[in-house]
Amino acid sequence: MKDLFEPSWEGADIAGVDEVGRGPLAGDVVAAAVILDPARPIAGLRDSKKLTAARRETLAEEIRARALGWCVARASVAEIDELNILQASLLAMHRAVEGLVPQPGFVLVDGNRLPRWPYRAEPVVKGDDRVPAIAAASILAKVQRDAELVELEALYPGYGFAAHKGYPTAVHLAALRELGVTPAHRRSFAPVRALLSGQD
Repeated sequence: MKDLFEPSWEGADIAGVDEVGRGPLAGDVVAAAVILDPARPIAGLRDSKKLTAARRETLAEEIRARALGWCVARASVAEIDELNILQASLLAMHRAVEGLVPQPGFVLVDGNRLPRWPYRAEPVVKGDDRVPAIAAASILAKVQRDAELVELEALYPGYGFAAHKGYPTAVHLAALRELGVTPAHRRSFAPVRALLSGQD
C-alpha cells in the first residue's frame, strides 16, 4: 500500500478518518478515527470493502490493541433524515475525531469533503486504500456497523439485514413491500419515502 504521509507530517499525531453506511436504506452511518502507532505497525491494512469479514474482524482487534488512539462514532437515522446523508456522514466523522484520545495534530479524511472543524486536515480521494490510518478507520467503522445490522436482523426478522446490511437489494426491497417500514429505515431515502407515501 502506498503511504501518502509527507515528510512535513513526520512526528505529528496523524488521524485517519472514514465512514461507512451512506448508501443503505437502514441503520446509522458510522465513522471511525484512528491514530496508528509507528512503533507497532499493522500488516494488511486496506479498504475494508476489499477484505473478508473474518479478516476485518482480525484486523479490527489488532487496531484496537495497537493504535495510539481510536474512536467510533455515528449519526443516527433521525439525524440522517433531518440533515441529509452527506451532512450526517460529516457529523459522524466530526464526532469520531472529537472522541480521540489523544487528540490529533493533523487529520486525513477519506473522500473529497471535510467536516467543519478546527483541525488541520486534508481530504484524500480513495484514501481508504492509500493511507494506512484511513484504512484502519474504514475497518473499525465497517466491523461496528455490520455488527449493528446483525442486531437489527434479530430485532426485525425477515428483512435480511444480516446479509445485505441495509443496502437496497432485491431481497430488501421485497421485504419492505411485504413487511413495511421499520423505525430503523431512513425515511428520507427514495424507496422508503415512496412506500410511506403509497407510491410503490
